[in-house]
Amino acid sequence: MFDPDIAPSGTLLGLLQRGRGDGTLHALAAPRAEALAVLNDCVLRDPRRDWQVENRSLYYARLYMQLDGGLEEIERHLFHPDDLLDTGEERTGLALAVLGHLAAYGRDAARLLLRSYAAAGSNWRWALDELALRDDDAGLMSLAPAVLARFPATEQGEAELAAAVRDAFEPRPWRMWAEDPRYGARLSAAGEQGSFDRWQRQLRPRGPRPGWSVTEVLQWAQEGLDLEPAEHRYLAAARCLGAVVAPEDRPELLRAARSGPEAARAAALHHLAERGDPDALDLIEDAATCPFSSEPLVSAALASFERMRSVAAVERARVWAPRADRLGASAAAILARRGAQRDAELVLAALRRTVREEGPDADGLWELVDGTGRLGVACAAPVLRHVYRETSSSHLRGRAAAALAATDPGFAAGFAVECLWDCEETTRELAALHAATGDARVVEQLRRLAADPAEEAEVQTAVRSRFGPDASAV
Repeated sequence: MFDPDIAPSGTLLGLLQRGRGDGTLHALAAPRAEALAVLNDCVLRDPRRDWQVENRSLYYARLYMQLDGGLEEIERHLFHPDDLLDTGEERTGLALAVLGHLAAYGRDAARLLLRSYAAAGSNWRWALDELALRDDDAGLMSLAPAVLARFPATEQGEAELAAAVRDAFEPRPWRMWAEDPRYGARLSAAGEQGSFDRWQRQLRPRGPRPGWSVTEVLQWAQEGLDLEPAEHRYLAAARCLGAVVAPEDRPELLRAARSGPEAARAAALHHLAERGDPDALDLIEDAATCPFSSEPLVSAALASFERMRSVAAVERARVWAPRADRLGASAAAILARRGAQRDAELVLAALRRTVREEGPDADGLWELVDGTGRLGVACAAPVLRHVYRETSSSHLRGRAAAALAATDPGFAAGFAVECLWDCEETTRELAALHAATGDARVVEQLRRLAADPAEEAEVQTAVRSRFGPDASAV
């Protein structure tokens, strides 16, 4: 996870960093040089809070195409000397993904740049995966000597090659190379070794195992904290308890959940909560509110509570939701997921409190935003609009948009229009279903999305649903 420096939402940089549809619209209206400078800044300094799940690459690639942007800045970034020192995927992953989309759009320069980086760059695996999806056979075959030269003909080199073949996200290049007589014997051996390694990992016991009694399982959970580094075993221990606990073991579990060591207490709490034990809620409250409870224990207790599905858990959540602490936040999240219409005020109050105290990127907002939409809390629209505009998480913005679609009558003619250009496909799909077609930009963008081969099938299906039997006119 990153903690990027995000510009204010009212600036072009802030809009593009967030991946908002308004970012594209403002960039196209700004001076081209300024827009390209901001776009390059976003691509070369990944602005995503979680680069592994948030989408930006297609969003930025489309803007490069619309601005007819050059690739010189990306090339300088990829082949900067820092590439030898900072080999993490997060430094170059976004730039390589953007190049992959540009190559799919027919930009030969992007394809050539990916080939050069796959041959010489530290994040060559990512570049090779992009090429595996977009390059022709001849281009991939030309990379074989450079890629295989990375693995010397030593025992360690062959082991690293086997791991690379085994873990390849896109196997197409490796399969092609294995069919070439020049590389076939080596790659066949590497493939066999990779399969053998995978089989061995499945059979090989991983670490110590607990004994098969409640006392031994709880002791095993606690022993994990004494290791270096510590192992948090309470969830695994709770699963083991499910196999060994008998009715006569309940007193021992209650003692452990009330006053046992940290990991044993967390495991017992989780087990009791999973089974809907009548004392579980009181024990969770004690663990979550005690000033002497450690942070891991509080988190484990709250996680156990949030997994409960019983009517008693929802009833207790109504009691706890007004609290201004973490227990209250967990209770509000449960009401957001499973509460009834009468819980709308509690969910809205928690949403407002979380935004006011923790800001528009607070982790607790996800459930609350979903809950206001599920419960149709119309008066939540102002705070949902604030979250939509200000959050740096494109996933949370998409959830705010879905909640606005259910609560704000002005959504179709407002935010839904800009959502057609959003970086997240689920948000574009939502917009395709709701955006008012009275705006000429909406019809034009719907047609563009329907014709774009890079667009997700779900988005294009939503677009066609707006045009009915005349879908071909899109």
